[in-house]
Amino acid sequence: MSTWNTEAEAREQIKALVTDYYHDFKEKKEPFAPGERISYASRVFDEKEMCALTDACLDFWLTTGRFSDQFEAEFAKWIGVRFANLVNSGSSANLLAFMALTAPELGARQIRPGDEIITVACGFPTTVTPAIQYGAVPVFVDVTIPQYNLDVTQLEAALSEKTKAVMIAHTLGNPFDLKAVKAFCDKHQLWLVEDNCDALGSAYTIDGETKFTGTWGDIATSSFYPPHHMTMGEGGCVYTNDPQLNRLIKSFRDWGRDCVCPSGQDNFCKHRFDGQYGQLPAGYDHKYVYSHFGYNLKVTDMQAAIGCEQLKKFPSFITRRKHNWARLCSALEQAGDVLILPEAAEGSDPSWFGFLLSVRPESGLKRNEVTRYIEQRNVQTRLLFSGNLIKHPCFDQMRGGDGYRVVGELTNTDFIMNNTFWVGVYPGMTDEMIDYMAKTILEAVGKEVQK
Repeated sequence: MSTWNTEAEAREQIKALVTDYYHDFKEKKEPFAPGERISYASRVFDEKEMCALTDACLDFWLTTGRFSDQFEAEFAKWIGVRFANLVNSGSSANLLAFMALTAPELGARQIRPGDEIITVACGFPTTVTPAIQYGAVPVFVDVTIPQYNLDVTQLEAALSEKTKAVMIAHTLGNPFDLKAVKAFCDKHQLWLVEDNCDALGSAYTIDGETKFTGTWGDIATSSFYPPHHMTMGEGGCVYTNDPQLNRLIKSFRDWGRDCVCPSGQDNFCKHRFDGQYGQLPAGYDHKYVYSHFGYNLKVTDMQAAIGCEQLKKFPSFITRRKHNWARLCSALEQAGDVLILPEAAEGSDPSWFGFLLSVRPESGLKRNEVTRYIEQRNVQTRLLFSGNLIKHPCFDQMRGGDGYRVVGELTNTDFIMNNTFWVGVYPGMTDEMIDYMAKTILEAVGKEVQK
């Protein structure tokens, strides 16, 4: 027989056991020892996330619910937007952000097959994939070094009568030139979609106004995959200040239905059976009216429960990322003759996702030899995602056609593909880990480590 008197008492006792489990088996107690594995990213959590997950499991609601509602409200307030919608991944967030702009409700600004989207090839594929799969045409422009973001001097050359949007990411936490890109989009009445998946918590200032990245454009996206700035395991978010875009995002996320009543609530709007839609009979159940070709991309409440606790920790995560980046940068300055060190964009205050390094060709060093040395000493490295996306096998079927367009030669993009790598600065890294990582990188490029 149970000794619990109430469900609330049972929950508290169960969560107390989870807390003990965390401290006994999950909490890291030993300090870092040189030579131990240093990942480029990892989850940073404690018993609070595990207890929140337990709470959601005991609810057994499973799909989107009270924790999802809580996170969406708190995240929107924190980042500074009116509307936030949780989804199951950052890639799904990009899909929804793009597809919302294909809705016929947008009139002349609706993106149609054949319309063009300005973007970069030096990035992650799912920033571009939704446009290609829909039948829109990505227009690839080059990036700058050492900011590793879109070269705004090429924007006008990329423009055509078919251009409808600019959809690009802030690279590894470093904001792209939002002032120039936003001015370009405003001038030509283009949508601006900020892929904010690698830059959550970065800030940017335009004309004296400072806001978080993700709040300057029409729509923005975030990812909560474990390596990212905060995590839900899998998970993502689409956010906007525009009520019409918010309604469209919800529709495409929730099967494409016309009704935006909360999941599990029938006739919340009080108009479930009194509408006329398309060629359906009058009074057709609004919960089963579909105004768009949508998806089911909702998050689970278990994921959202973790996110609610992560969001409380997030300001400290940003502070630690900046600290780690600055410490690593200071240690690697002596290698500036053989490595190109990253630079923050003008007007920005980045929440760094990683530390980008490019091997100078004139140094005689090869990127792969450098990263091999570093990896052999248990420091994890990563390339800048696709390097040059159009060089990948997925583009073989598109070569020679009109499925994409390139502005210029993508010279810097190819340079990055051949010479660039990065290491992590995630908030779980200690100073000892940063120092060991710096020592290893310096050794890899033949620099004597200064005491």
